[in-house]
Amino acid sequence: MVQAYILIQTDSGSASVVAHEIRELDGVSVAEAVTGPYDVIVTAEAADVDALGHLVVTQIQPVTGIVRTLTCPIIRL
Repeated sequence: MVQAYILIQTDSGSASVVAHEIRELDGVSVAEAVTGPYDVIVTAEAADVDALGHLVVTQIQPVTGIVRTLTCPIIRL
């Protein structure tokens, strides 16, 4: 199992709508609108890195209002 934080920049005024839509996707645990350089922070999990990439590229990035994503896999030291 791979977990990651996905940091999302959105169009102005669309953060809460984007967070709500992403929250409904399989593999997404949390999606919250925040303030700062990113507008939405997501916690997601997938079976492996390829599945995580597939989630980001095919389900999250196409959401209307998203400008840019940054995926940060969680590591356990």
